Amino acid sequence: MKRSLSPTRREFLATAATLALTPRALLAQSSPLASDPRRPKFHLLPAKNWMNDPNGPIFFNGKYHMFFQYNPHAATWGDMSWYHSTSPDMLHWTHAPLAFAPTPGSPDAFGCFSGSALAVGKRVYQVYTGVVESTPDKATIRDGSDKLQESQCLAYSDDPQLIHWTKLPQPIVPLPPAGMAITGFRDPSAWKQGDTYYMTVGSGIARVGGCVLLYRSKDLKTWEYLHPLTSGTWNGKKTPNPCDDGEMWECPEFFALDGMHVLIYSTLGKVFWQSGKLDVATMKFTPTKTGLLDLDAFYAPKTQLDAQGRRILWGWIPERRNDKAMLEAGWSGMMSLPRVMRLDSDGTLRLQSLPEAAKLRAGTVPAEKTREGTLHTLPAANGEVLCRASSGKNFELSISTGTTELMHIAYSSARHAFLADGHEIALQPGDLPRLHAFVDGSVIELIVSERIGYTKRFYYEGSTAPDIHVHTTGLGEVTVDAWKIRPISINRLTT
Repeated sequence: MKRSLSPTRREFLATAATLALTPRALLAQSSPLASDPRRPKFHLLPAKNWMNDPNGPIFFNGKYHMFFQYNPHAATWGDMSWYHSTSPDMLHWTHAPLAFAPTPGSPDAFGCFSGSALAVGKRVYQVYTGVVESTPDKATIRDGSDKLQESQCLAYSDDPQLIHWTKLPQPIVPLPPAGMAITGFRDPSAWKQGDTYYMTVGSGIARVGGCVLLYRSKDLKTWEYLHPLTSGTWNGKKTPNPCDDGEMWECPEFFALDGMHVLIYSTLGKVFWQSGKLDVATMKFTPTKTGLLDLDAFYAPKTQLDAQGRRILWGWIPERRNDKAMLEAGWSGMMSLPRVMRLDSDGTLRLQSLPEAAKLRAGTVPAEKTREGTLHTLPAANGEVLCRASSGKNFELSISTGTTELMHIAYSSARHAFLADGHEIALQPGDLPRLHAFVDGSVIELIVSERIGYTKRFYYEGSTAPDIHVHTTGLGEVTVDAWKIRPISINRLTT
């Protein structure tokens, strides 16, 4: 997936040396990062440098595998490769060698962009977007420079640990459909339905809107274009990047859930979901419900089935600081905590923090009574807060450093809705007001009554993380519990 291309492309001369680095060698190079208080303690991120989209998460051979977009050379976007980490529980992670990186002279010579995993017997396939430098007439990334061409590629691994990968030398889908004025062509996602494989690719039509292209295959190598699975509408505001005006949908994923089908996609700086029915005869999707997945710093998500068959959502949490600050820090971005997805009977999407995350709790944080309510202090920007209330009274929750408010969310009983950051989050009849938040170094992840996420970054000066004050006020009965959270690594670098 494309991210803020640099004016000039770095050469890949250092790739081989980077691939040879072990976690121990990375630790030796990156030890100052271990003392950065803004660096999270219980979120997944690489030992150093830039990361973005989750790619091909999969539970395979008794282990969770997470791949994601990674720059081996700097803490800003560039030289897109696939990082690899493994976990027994989706919470504790161990870094593995890079899965794959750009190959000179190949269809991914400029970058290995986003994709997805599919297990077939003892083999795992990754469909992904390869990118090469091109002339404007062949370019598929329409970002003003018009110099990059995308194609869909395939790699596979017969290694039980998914360390060693083989790339097919030629693209499986070299060109977008003929006759379409596309605005992008990337981020494939494949699945098997009956005896046929299907694959979606993110795209869009200039001055029309974003869309999801649908392909089918019998062998994962030869693909036939069918039609757009579904499409959207351009907002009419022409921007240099078509992802910013709805002309391009990135990172689409389509899957069955609770008797219906769900599509998620990223555009306009947000992530949207649609639920509805798939006509398996025509392979056309008719959405009946739609909404946002998250209000702020959450983008380009992927999903997977876990060992229990639950649909798990992962998202990229980007920085909200400039390139200079990221380069000085030496790292950029993190993976969200896993969220469990389900559908109500009417097709409303629900999100829940992974229940097993409770095993990271290190002890309760006591409450202090105030004139207006209760105050919990999370030491060193670390902790979890669960707030539950009756639906008959108003209440508010404020998260701050004591002097600077970071997040404010209010429940209105009259509207049976939360108000946050200019958004109204309407609850369903029968829903009880509930807020579940995690604070980790420089990020707040909040889930609002299982309806939507609200992920926010915050920054501060100095070498010490501030205590975070969680103040709850209200007229009704509000129950608030808070816990400290154990780090998943002693130094946040090797694991």
